[in-house]
Amino acid sequence: MPTPAPAPLWQRLAALLYDLFPLIGLWMLVAAAVLAAAPGDIDVAHPSSWYQLALRGALLLVTAAYFVLSWTRGGQTIGMRAWRIRVVADDGASLTWPRAVLRFGVALVSLAACGLGFVWCLVDRERRAWHDLAARSRVSRITPG
Repeated sequence: MPTPAPAPLWQRLAALLYDLFPLIGLWMLVAAAVLAAAPGDIDVAHPSSWYQLALRGALLLVTAAYFVLSWTRGGQTIGMRAWRIRVVADDGASLTWPRAVLRFGVALVSLAACGLGFVWCLVDRERRAWHDLAARSRVSRITPG
């Protein structure tokens, strides 16, 4: 069986853009839950307040859960389904939890490095980003049919 074609960078970024829509909804729910748990007034001017730390931690956790669960259960986020791409381990199997968590963590580093980890797809022969290399995964196109 031939190896599926790797997904180009533009297709990965388009899927990521689509993934922002369900994530924004999840982020709003998380923010509402953290806000509801806050007793009294919230001091948003001080980023070291417990509210700010709890909110940032909860947002990171729900974002990680969205991607890790999607990648380990079918290999696709909602955006990836729309653009017909899938992430799998190098051997073609589904990603395991540790690999998916590692992939998410390195993807954050890729973004923090001004997106260089994603742009690496343009240099890599197999169009893999830093997080693909770290997690020994690949993003491939899904052929219709």
